[in-house]
Amino acid sequence: MIDGVKVIPLKQIPDERGKIMHMLKATDPYFEKFGEIYFSLAWPGAVKAWHVHKTMTLNYAVVSGRIKLVLYDKRPKSPTKGELMELFIGDDNYCLVRVPPGVVNGFKPYGDDSKPAIVANCATETHDPKEIERIDPLSKEIPYNWNVKHG
Repeated sequence: MIDGVKVIPLKQIPDERGKIMHMLKATDPYFEKFGEIYFSLAWPGAVKAWHVHKTMTLNYAVVSGRIKLVLYDKRPKSPTKGELMELFIGDDNYCLVRVPPGVVNGFKPYGDDSKPAIVANCATETHDPKEIERIDPLSKEIPYNWNVKHG
C-alpha cells in the first residue's frame, strides 16, 4: 500500500429500475474539498498514463467498465517512495480510490474488448495545466510495463 492512498468500498443500491452508485459526500470522513468533477472515457487497449499532480487530490471511481489503476510513489520524503500499487476496479469492485498529490497514476481498461471504461474523478481543485506533470506511459522513469501479464 502506498502511504496516503485510500481504497474505500462504495455502496450501490440496486432495484428493478437500475441502481444508485454512491461516490463521495461532503459528510464522508475522507472528503477534503470540492474542486471539480469530470469523467474520463478510455477505449479498450488505451493507456491513460502517467499523470502526477502537485497539489490536487484525486478521488477516482469507475462508473462503467473496469480499469487497472496503477500508482507509483515518487514523493521524495514518503515512507513508501518507489513503491508501485496495482488496483483492479470497476463493475465487479466498485470503490473510491483517493490518490494524494505527488503519487503518479495511470490506468487502462480491461475485460470486454468492445466496451470503454468511464472513470469519474472528484478532484479537490479545478484543472490547472501548470499543476499537472505528464509522463510518457512507456517511460523508464516509472518501473512498470503496461502489457498483459500471463500466468
